[in-house]
Amino acid sequence: MASSLPKPGHRALRKGRGSESGRIYLVTTTTHRRIPYFAKWELASRMSAVMDRDDTWLPHAQLLCWILMPDHWHGLVQLSDATSLSKVIGLAKGRSARAVGRVARPSGQIWAAGFHDRAMRCDDDVLTAARYIVTNPVRAGLVTSIRYYPYWNSIWL
Repeated sequence: MASSLPKPGHRALRKGRGSESGRIYLVTTTTHRRIPYFAKWELASRMSAVMDRDDTWLPHAQLLCWILMPDHWHGLVQLSDATSLSKVIGLAKGRSARAVGRVARPSGQIWAAGFHDRAMRCDDDVLTAARYIVTNPVRAGLVTSIRYYPYWNSIWL
């Protein structure tokens, strides 16, 4: 007999989870249906410009490092006030999607609903996480060195 209960979805993943001011989070979000919108230079450049702007994040958070891949985005985000991580990521995804939409008008939505996050603990090595994030294109075989990949940034440069 099939269950009549609805599938939990992304909201259920965040149920009971909070956001802490000052906490650093490793965040991953994917494009809608994992469509590689950002394999196109024009879209990737526009998206990168928006994600790299301080006013995309401030005053609620600081983006410590990030990388834009053809079908997803990773970042280390440090919350700076009592605003939830969900709100901060929602604002960034909305601003970036509007910027890309003005350039290319891809059909449908840009970002998938929801995101994955992991709160960095005191003993976590934030620099190790940052290195993992920015070397993503090398591991994916897109480039042989991160210096050949233009869609990333880090406060540790």
